[in-house]
Amino acid sequence: MKKRVILSGGGTGGHIYPAVAVAEALTKALGDEVEILFVGAEGKMEMEKIPALGYRIVGLPVAGLHRGEILRNLSLPVKVVRSLRKARQTIKEFGADVAAGFGGYASAPLLWSAQRMGVPTLIQEQNSYAGLTNKILSRRARKICVAYDNMGRFFPEERITMTGNPLRGRFDGNTDKSEALAHFGLKEGVPTILVVGGSLGTRTLNEVMKAWIAAHPTERGVQVIWQNGKYYDKEMAAFMEGKSAEGIWRGAFIDRMDYAYAAADVVVSRSGACTVSELCLVGKPTIFVPSPNVAEDHQTKNAKALADKGAALLVSDSEAVAKVMAEAEALVADKERLAALNKNISALAIADSAERVAKLIIELLEK
Repeated sequence: MKKRVILSGGGTGGHIYPAVAVAEALTKALGDEVEILFVGAEGKMEMEKIPALGYRIVGLPVAGLHRGEILRNLSLPVKVVRSLRKARQTIKEFGADVAAGFGGYASAPLLWSAQRMGVPTLIQEQNSYAGLTNKILSRRARKICVAYDNMGRFFPEERITMTGNPLRGRFDGNTDKSEALAHFGLKEGVPTILVVGGSLGTRTLNEVMKAWIAAHPTERGVQVIWQNGKYYDKEMAAFMEGKSAEGIWRGAFIDRMDYAYAAADVVVSRSGACTVSELCLVGKPTIFVPSPNVAEDHQTKNAKALADKGAALLVSDSEAVAKVMAEAEALVADKERLAALNKNISALAIADSAERVAKLIIELLEK
């Protein structure tokens, strides 16, 4: 008889792809003995991404709280009630044996309902500072997966397992650097900085690059891979018109992050949970510029968790335009400091995170 597992999460790739990585690990371990159903939020990216990967998904009408927008929040109680009702119906019809949540709008009503229906649950907390939803769900969760030390501040210690954040893709750090540089049209032997702001882009990091290019219109001692994001692409293309692009690769999206990481000597990045995990796996010296626009300021806490261990540097969002590229240029020239950061960030890597989470789900299935 097949075991049935619901994986819930979404809204951003940081919640979707860890769940997909665990689905792949479960399928590899159990084959045809497991059936997997995803639960997401209606209208969010998972409703397209998950079916494209060959999995079935059910959408809940849940939505997030819009801060400072009272009118948009008036319908939230109705959506929550409807989501709880649909979650219960989905769990019952699917016959779920285990439900696992990876964050995002849909995981809360799904896991809340599963726990009250007697279905064993697992939660995966990606950040170093637990969100309110996971703290509430942890009270009845059988297993709690974490990616940072000292998470007993938020969860029952006896149910915590260090798994890291499950990732999809190639992040083994073994990609050929010459091949990677050629992919971006860059030269060997020139220090390379990767500035990456996520799929939509990051205003602050784009302003960092604009200021740096304005200050170095032609003579540049480093070359840069600059991912400006889909949202800002036209604006940044217009900015670059008439300016020298020598030693600069600029684009909305990087389709080969393994190449980007292999080419880079130093990375400048936001500090979302999955990005931090990727950088640990590839062992890249990194300057984090945490986004200030996230719940509980968790990106700053993620970055600080590494900085406190000598595994990364941290520059605040407000200081980034003035400081970050100068710091990156100084860092890329300091071989001793680069080696220390590489050693310390690599020590935090967990390569088999998806398999660790899958193993805990299998343990719940076998009880």
